[in-house]
Amino acid sequence: MGDESHPKTLYVGNLDASVTEVFICTLFGQIGEVKGCKIIREPGNDPYAFLEFTSHTAAATALAAMNKRVVLDKEMKVNWATSPGNQPKTDTSNHHHIFVGDLSPEIETHILRDAFAPFGEISNCRIVRDPQTLKSKGYAFVSFVKKADAEAAIQAMNGQWLGSRSIRTNWSTRKPPSKPNEGAPSSKRAKQPTFDEVYNQSSPTNTTVYCGGFTSNVITEDLMQNTFSQFGQIQDVRVFRDKGYAFIRFTTKEAAAHAIEATHNTEISGHIVKCFWGKENGG
Repeated sequence: MGDESHPKTLYVGNLDASVTEVFICTLFGQIGEVKGCKIIREPGNDPYAFLEFTSHTAAATALAAMNKRVVLDKEMKVNWATSPGNQPKTDTSNHHHIFVGDLSPEIETHILRDAFAPFGEISNCRIVRDPQTLKSKGYAFVSFVKKADAEAAIQAMNGQWLGSRSIRTNWSTRKPPSKPNEGAPSSKRAKQPTFDEVYNQSSPTNTTVYCGGFTSNVITEDLMQNTFSQFGQIQDVRVFRDKGYAFIRFTTKEAAAHAIEATHNTEISGHIVKCFWGKENGG
């Protein structure tokens, strides 16, 4: 079971347009047993691939051996494919995380990293992808070792063009460090809900999110827009300042579910907030 917590999937970028899944599987299969391979082709961009190995050890060996290897006159970029729930267990909890929204679908991890690298040392760079299709969901997280570097990146990159879209940058809402529960094993502690769990908690047509736990002097419509627009297009925001909560209505249920998944029990403007489905009429 221990191996399940370690990633087994690699991202392979900067590939020649002529490569096939059979070619990539065969190439990497010399190092370890490959379970599956998927090449993503998008107009105007080099293809890239995701390779799943049967073990973490095989994937790690392939990463070390194949990154920056020249194949068909192109230097491959190989890295962990950090899909939701399957991230390398690097402790970046004391690092400084920024959110990047409105991301063009063609942007790859190495392009995003290159765009933010001038600001300082990056400890992690993750484009959030659909676990089934592996296509970008249009947002990402970049982690800096130093807070000043993260602040500079947010200031300089907000509104800048990356690919075919103008990106939005802001501090990421992070789950606060958990306090040890006396006598409770870690596996028994409350977990963040998964996207699927959140999605299935409400009807197919519900797009409204409740967010509460604020004091009346903190919660504003601007704060809600800035916090939640990263997850998708917002149709309406209704703020109840005296009660310290708001309803945010998205255009899609997927966006609303991602907002709940990412924001519930995180800190926003010094407040640990609760986030769950609102009534379908927006409260």
